Amino acid sequence: MDKDLENLQKLAKEAEQENKKYFQRLKKRTPKRLDLIVQEIHEEEFERTDCLDCGNCCKTTSPMFTYKDIERIAKHLKMKVADFKDQYLEIDSDDFHVLKTAPCPFLDLNDNSCFIYDVRPKACAEYPHTNRRKFIQLANLTIKNTEVCPATYRIVEELKKRLPMSGSKKR
Repeated sequence: MDKDLENLQKLAKEAEQENKKYFQRLKKRTPKRLDLIVQEIHEEEFERTDCLDCGNCCKTTSPMFTYKDIERIAKHLKMKVADFKDQYLEIDSDDFHVLKTAPCPFLDLNDNSCFIYDVRPKACAEYPHTNRRKFIQLANLTIKNTEVCPATYRIVEELKKRLPMSGSKKR
């Protein structure tokens, strides 16, 4: 997985414009089977991918914390909500609660496990969001995640193979 990470940002940046165009065309003519196709690719990818081998998402980005997440995690840590927020969170430019630091303070850097896995934020549980319904609504996030998550990069590349969207209209 380390080898994948070394090249991931470069590969993702090289594919970014192509991916944006691909998803724009996909949005205009979204196949009814899109969610099923992406779900299938997601399942295949995560049969061979172990997130504990990578952990790049936890090392480089922050999930959004909902108020329910904050309450649940604070309770788990036996902290007051205000103390949890003061110690771990800040408000980002989009007005979301996010971690103050990276890597995630709940990440065990020895094995990439999570100290709060059972109560982790919803955004962490759903990451990389490639198996969600209405996948097309997450196109921009998916493109962004190709720079962070090798599995997401591979899922997008496989989607382009299985569901090619030509740039020209045939008449």
